[in-house]
Amino acid sequence: MTLVLKQLDHDDLCHGWEWEVADIDILAERVARVALGQYRHVAQILEGLAGAAPAGTGQHAADALKKPRVAKNGDPWHRDGWLFQVISWIAANQNKQGATLAPPHIFHAHKGFDGMQLELSGDGKSIAAIVIFEDKATENARKMIKQNVWPDIVGLEAGERVAELTHEASALLERQQHLYPDLNIDDAIDRILWQQARRYRVSISIDDKHKAAGDRKKLFKHFDSSADGDVARRRAETMHFDDLRQWMSDFATLVEYKIKAIANV
Repeated sequence: MTLVLKQLDHDDLCHGWEWEVADIDILAERVARVALGQYRHVAQILEGLAGAAPAGTGQHAADALKKPRVAKNGDPWHRDGWLFQVISWIAANQNKQGATLAPPHIFHAHKGFDGMQLELSGDGKSIAAIVIFEDKATENARKMIKQNVWPDIVGLEAGERVAELTHEASALLERQQHLYPDLNIDDAIDRILWQQARRYRVSISIDDKHKAAGDRKKLFKHFDSSADGDVARRRAETMHFDDLRQWMSDFATLVEYKIKAIANV
């Protein structure tokens, strides 16, 4: 197991999970494989379907090693944000329950949605919901949520970025249609445009200030007013760090080591 997911529900405000690292070496190897372009293998492992692990090349490694390194100006934010997004994608895969996920981003500072998940009906013929990810690695969780996450969600609820949402969801559906041949993509997209079909998964790094259950609930205050309706629309995920930047720095070093080991360089 890569991560331990502990479920925590906060009444009608939101529901979700806390993530804890089960094995740091396994987590680093799986992030390394994403950096190497091997996300499909990671997804198959998490589904219990993986065969032989693919090998990497020196060229793959040279490109992948750029991912866990900080920018030339020494700013770690984009690097740490990307690492957190990949961890978030792994957590979502462990708990997807038949849903279809978009691939993890391979670039730092990707301008699209942080992640996306399509939840299908039981017969695979229609879309039950689309889950939009907000993944944030930050040293000030509440400020980030108030100033960045809630405004993003309010904008999406008002119809902002709907063309981008339709575009990315269509591409994801087309990639998965071989698994669901009876799925009508046009009807599925029409449902995605219906507001109540949209759900939000806010994943954020926390420190001791929001570690206790009551304080964690306060962190997500006003989630229900940003995206109203049933609590199923509001998913809250957290990962605790004693020192976010130091943990990310150490983890990035381990990911580099795993990239080199996989590619045998």
